[in-house]
Amino acid sequence: MTTANSPSTPSGPRKTALDATHRALGATMTDFAGWDMPLRYGSERDEHLAVRSRAGLFDLSHMGEITVTGPQAGELLDYSLIGNLSALKPGRARYTMICDERGGILDDLIVYRLGEPEGADGFAGAVAPEGYMVVANAANSQVVLDALNHRQAGFDAAVRDDRDAYALLAVQGPEAAGILARLTDADLAGLRYYAGLPATVADVPALVARTGYTGEDGFELFVSPGDAVAVWEALRAAGTEAGLLPCGLSCRDTLRLEAGMPLYGHELSTATTPFDAGLGRTVKFEKTTNDGRFVGREPLEAAAKRAASSPPRKLVGLIAQGRRVPRAGYPVVAVASDGGSTVVGEVTSGAPSPTLGKPIAIAYVDAAHAEPGTGGVAVDIRGTHEPYEVVALPFYKRQK
Repeated sequence: MTTANSPSTPSGPRKTALDATHRALGATMTDFAGWDMPLRYGSERDEHLAVRSRAGLFDLSHMGEITVTGPQAGELLDYSLIGNLSALKPGRARYTMICDERGGILDDLIVYRLGEPEGADGFAGAVAPEGYMVVANAANSQVVLDALNHRQAGFDAAVRDDRDAYALLAVQGPEAAGILARLTDADLAGLRYYAGLPATVADVPALVARTGYTGEDGFELFVSPGDAVAVWEALRAAGTEAGLLPCGLSCRDTLRLEAGMPLYGHELSTATTPFDAGLGRTVKFEKTTNDGRFVGREPLEAAAKRAASSPPRKLVGLIAQGRRVPRAGYPVVAVASDGGSTVVGEVTSGAPSPTLGKPIAIAYVDAAHAEPGTGGVAVDIRGTHEPYEVVALPFYKRQK
């Protein structure tokens, strides 16, 4: 059994602890952010619809885990990130971002406040109550680690690279709780959204978090890489009657797109601020630690003022009136009655929507064309203006 995520080699990308399992299942593999990851196992549409109606199982071990500990761990994160992490209670998690000195987004993150790991003997990530786990996107994990190490100066806190200490599995969909309940002693009914707790899953220690990137209810499970195969196989067996399917990165992207969730490198980048992306609520100016100082504060205050008065552009949803699929980078145009057109934006993500049955896109567009129902908007797809309807995000919201 693989006991750790394999390091990268000159001959190719890194492999997760589940690599042999994916290949045995016939997965189509792809190089993603330096990792060999399953793109799909069969039909990506079937995988997508399984998550929407039943459950899907994902390997997310390419994500980067960074542990921050010490008496001033909260203060370090308050200074380094845009959120108020010192106020986070043990067992809770928060979506946040790390920005550069100009307010540009270096990455979007989930931060877990780890509590006393009672009942979690041997769990690789168990730390003292002042500990936090920062989960970064695979492509940006080194950038985040370097930034936290640089910003650590002057704080009584330690930053630890734990990217090789974890495998990360996710079970997502309406049947996810029922499937996981067969394998764990965790109180899933009492586990709120964006919360996590140490527990046992399939007789091995794990951190169980009610988080995900699909728009459905679900759980993410942090386990030792050496336990990844056993937990994966136990979840597959427990989910057989419920119709659980192994799912790849392709359907994960269409699921998050329907749910209106941003993807770094598409909706988010160093050229955008949280306010540009409609995520200004994640910026906490009211922090009391560090005298309210945090990296990027002044530019973000200016961005907040622009967003409140006359934002130059907004992030919107687009639904096709035809069948042609837009892709990232395609121009969004306003079409005049005389047939002329003006570029008013750019697609950041686009794909066919299995749930809606038509192509959809997320785009940045000029504020004058951003209101839902705005007419005369099209996407320039290889020289042809395909009509699209401007809608509010998200495209899909699950029933509670």
